[in-house]
Amino acid sequence: MDAISLGIMWDRLISITDEIVSTLVRTSFSTIVREAYDLTAVITDAEGHLLAQGRWSAPPFIGTAPLTMAHTMKKFPPHTLKPGDVLATNDPWIGTGHMYDITVMRPVFLRSKLVGYTMSITHLPDVGGTGFGTMAKEIYHEGLRLPLCKLLSEGEVDNFILDLIEANVRVPEQVIGDIMANVACNQVGGRQLLEFMEEYGLDDLDELSAAIRSQSERMTRAAISELRDGSYRNTIRIEGIDDPITLACRVDIDGENVHIDMDGTDAAVERGINVPYCYTNAMSLYSMKCLTVPSLPNNEGSTKPIHVSAPKGCILNAQPPSATGGRHIIGHFVSPLIFGAMAEAAPESVQADTGMIDLMNFVGTHKDGRGVSTIYFAAGGFGALDGHDGPATLPGPSNMAVVPTEVWEGVTSTLVERRALVPDSGGVGKARGGLGQEIVIRNDSGHPMTIFSMANRSEFPPLGLLGGQNGPLREHRVNGKTVHPKGQHVLAPGDRVTLSQPGGGGFGPARERPREKVIADVRNGYVTPQGAKRDYGVEEEK
Repeated sequence: MDAISLGIMWDRLISITDEIVSTLVRTSFSTIVREAYDLTAVITDAEGHLLAQGRWSAPPFIGTAPLTMAHTMKKFPPHTLKPGDVLATNDPWIGTGHMYDITVMRPVFLRSKLVGYTMSITHLPDVGGTGFGTMAKEIYHEGLRLPLCKLLSEGEVDNFILDLIEANVRVPEQVIGDIMANVACNQVGGRQLLEFMEEYGLDDLDELSAAIRSQSERMTRAAISELRDGSYRNTIRIEGIDDPITLACRVDIDGENVHIDMDGTDAAVERGINVPYCYTNAMSLYSMKCLTVPSLPNNEGSTKPIHVSAPKGCILNAQPPSATGGRHIIGHFVSPLIFGAMAEAAPESVQADTGMIDLMNFVGTHKDGRGVSTIYFAAGGFGALDGHDGPATLPGPSNMAVVPTEVWEGVTSTLVERRALVPDSGGVGKARGGLGQEIVIRNDSGHPMTIFSMANRSEFPPLGLLGGQNGPLREHRVNGKTVHPKGQHVLAPGDRVTLSQPGGGGFGPARERPREKVIADVRNGYVTPQGAKRDYGVEEEK
């Protein structure tokens, strides 16, 4: 296959996944999908190899999708499937690590021959149980767990499954609507994939799949070979529920291969912050992609040279029946854990710690009587990189979008009283960390509203790198009083919750930051005059 044809067809596959995402967003019922883009869309070949991922997709799911396909093809072998079948699951160990994500797959047939699959993943507004948070002590508390099942058989919906879901969730209209949006977008993706194959005269995707994956693997191996061989270790402490948790890793660079081992990581705990291996593997693959070929379109080929292991039973390889609802709270630390280990091998590529994303689940009743179950996404500042200041309030390693204030207020009957950047919150350094923000939300629904905090960075700040200083801590307050960052709290009508988000860590020594950049920061309001003098030794001339 010549390079030009490969490039054109590769881009076409990516455009199809983007159309799957577009359809999903247009047809979804919840703000989690429609506004925040907590989703993924992929195409695989007939053997389940990931070929293309939508550009607006959550990056870690490049690692979970192939594992989900392997489970699916084992339970539903290709020869047992028929046109119109749609498969689904929200099992944490088969899917993406927690039950709030549903994975929907549709086999694609060309003249009765199975040639590939489309897949979409979205975060559901509710799955029952204690609610999306960290309060559960085992998986059975967290809601309805769907094993791999046929949601549609030859185009006919299994109404029993939908009835079962509807009977177990708080906002059935949103949940069922989002699930059927997944069905619709996969149908669109399958139709467009067949049109693509017909246009190029393809009877299957095998040759194209092999070419895309082998090209990606070659590029990844070439990038890995530029790293210095050796074993690199890192250990970090992060907040748990009551006691701190230790995460550890060893990254071995051997020629064109990488092995990441999480040995030394603490054991799983009896709260919903545990991380199944599928998510740890995904975050590890994503982190190494950032350090090697970040511009390469996502597909399974780029993951082949990278191998990830974690001891069974540790918090990064939690086993059933561990609760995993808030698995992102711990799982997002896989990236800074690996970046810290690789700082010596690739200092020009790693970033200082980010303030990370902050999820708070709101559950209650709208002033018009409708049920409310939705997530507020806030973000701390991005970590600085060599020669690059961190952007303000940019989530990492997740990439959720901001829900517009007007949309949020209409959906929840709450009022966003304040959203503002916090000066001096970016970690000090030659490159400055991105600023954090403060958000104040008032319960105007007229009803009590339960909020589930799922915050990290409340005890251990975003770390600076190579001489850069740390960012501040995150804090949740209800009516001005600090509350547990992973707790369940009730807002009475008129109560306010304040989300104080940390800035990212700085990169390099502060005294090496150019004077003109410090003065520009002061004039833009990012750094106060007092902070400029204290942290950088710079005073603007009167």
